[in-house]
Formats: sequence, C-alpha cells, structure tokens
Amino acid sequence: MKRVKHWQDAANAVLGAWLVVSPWVLGFGNVVVAAVSTMAVGALLIASSLEAMQVPQAWEEWLDAGLGALLMMTPALLGFDGVAPALQNALITGGVVTALAIWVLVTDDEFASSWERIGG
Repeated sequence: MKRVKHWQDAANAVLGAWLVVSPWVLGFGNVVVAAVSTMAVGALLIASSLEAMQVPQAWEEWLDAGLGALLMMTPALLGFDGVAPALQNALITGGVVTALAIWVLVTDDEFASSWERIGG
C-alpha cells in the first residue's frame, strides 16, 4: 500500500466529505444556494485531495487553497451570509482547508519552487 506523503491531503478529503453532508447536519439543507455551493466545493475538495494523495503536485495544493478561499467567500458572493450555520461552516472549514494546503506548500521542499514562480 502506498504511503500518503502529506497527512493534510487526507484531512482535506475528510473536510470535503464534511462539506457534502454538512447542510443536513447543520440544518441549512433547505437553503438551496448554500447547500449546493457547499456540497460542490466539498466534492471538488474530495477529488483534488484524493488526487494529491495519489500523485502529489504543488498545483493540487494551490487548488485546495483556492477552494478554501472560495468557500469562505461564497456566503457573501451568493447572498446566504445571513444563514448563520452556513456562514460559520464556510468560514471555519474554508480557513482550515486553506491553512492545511498552505502548510504543505511551505513545508514541502519539492513544492517550494511554486512560491518562487509566484514571486517572479
């Protein structure tokens, strides 16, 4: 069995699964835009994290960081920031996802060059 290079990828996959079920667990499943956007980000996060566990590449971590940031912005962008459970879920989970992805990018020597490309 292949060993996972970054435990953060597995954690982000679990957080993606949480996002898929969280509308019903937290009681905002009836707010369609909140539920669908949360589940969509969750499904994308699961897919990118599973891929990162198979073939680790920096772009997958950047994608996870972007998905986390997008998740934190969706309540305001899509107008469900008045739904407290959906807002709190998006902010907390999105922050954790982003932090985990950036953690991998900063601590993996192979991925350090991805920072250099951004800086110029």
